[in-house]
Amino acid sequence: MSLSALISLAWASLWNRRASALLTITAVAVSVMLFLGVDKLKTSSEESFQQTITGTDMIVGARTSPVSLVMFTVFHIGDPAAGMTWESYEWLQSRSDIEWTVPISLGDSHDGYRVVGTDQSFFEHYQFRDRQNVSFADGVPFDDLYDVVVGADVAAEKGYAVGDQIELSHGTGPVSFQDHSDRPFTITGILDATGTPVDESVLVSLLAIEAIHVGWQSGAPSPLANMMTADDVRQLNLRPHIISSALVGLSDRRSTLNTMRAINTYSQEALVAAPPAQAIAEVWELVGVAGNALMAVSAFVILVGLVSILTSILTSLRERRREMAVLRAIGAGPAQIMTLLISEAVLLAATGAAFGITLVYLASALAAPIFEARFGIALAGTYPGMTDLKVFLAVIVTAGVLGLIPAIQALKNSLADGLSIKL
Repeated sequence: MSLSALISLAWASLWNRRASALLTITAVAVSVMLFLGVDKLKTSSEESFQQTITGTDMIVGARTSPVSLVMFTVFHIGDPAAGMTWESYEWLQSRSDIEWTVPISLGDSHDGYRVVGTDQSFFEHYQFRDRQNVSFADGVPFDDLYDVVVGADVAAEKGYAVGDQIELSHGTGPVSFQDHSDRPFTITGILDATGTPVDESVLVSLLAIEAIHVGWQSGAPSPLANMMTADDVRQLNLRPHIISSALVGLSDRRSTLNTMRAINTYSQEALVAAPPAQAIAEVWELVGVAGNALMAVSAFVILVGLVSILTSILTSLRERRREMAVLRAIGAGPAQIMTLLISEAVLLAATGAAFGITLVYLASALAAPIFEARFGIALAGTYPGMTDLKVFLAVIVTAGVLGLIPAIQALKNSLADGLSIKL
């Protein structure tokens, strides 16, 4: 009996048991879909996480760990232990190997959202996934001292519109007992969603950060602060003294190491320069452990799906002993009996895996716009790739190996029964 004839016979046998075969195929398809879905979501999340900031060659701040510097500057997690003086920032700006800088000042909030003090260069140089610049859904960047730009999530959750007035608070906690209510800000712009911490940010000018703290001492307003009106503050010199950090773009990336060395050994102040991509990769090594654990669970789910193939074929052997005897009678040898049952296992696995892969890409196509708009995650892989092929082949090979168990059992039964079936 030829291999093609055995495969045709295997299909016919599965069709005769189509109800149980369909359940087995569904189990394999769902398990493969889960594994590949988790893999693609993990890969996409990692790529989006690592592209929270792009185009920035380094972040500079007061001496601390590079990871800590990147976390509070980019992800607004934690607070700087110390600030960088404005004189050091001007020194950075004056270096010939530095093309552009963006100052960042943190420390205040609005209803739990971080207030980011910066300047117009932020809208020009801050880039995220695939080197995209931030853009405005409505309005324009801040221009006046008491102008503010809010991120997409802030506007959506608070129901803000251009022209609304808001108040900032001292400190970064969800509840503040020190509000800058005497100096309200007017929203001039609302940013498009980026899927980055910018969406949950409230952006004002560096001068505005200084303005709301005029007269403050040791984190609390002095009598002078209460005496001065918002218009009085406009007349003051609001040059910053301290900033949290600075985003830096180099004129030539080949000078990265030399520039970092010059910053790290700057004699006037203890500074550190951190390449954001490297620090973010270190953070992901810790965060990615959960994804790896989920991948392991998904792999076990696939194994359970394949075991269902083994169970399905084994439970049918008792009913098929007469079939095996007939095959022996028409000349099928032991090898052909084993090939038949292994073929059934492989066909079930291949069909289930193919359906599972198809379902993954259908689900990805439907969910991609939602994930990008809601979470800023661009789902990876528009077409099947090497990972899908490896999973498909691994499922087939494993099913073939598991198929040896019922094949050997069927061979033993057929040899013991001969043409006389003892049921």
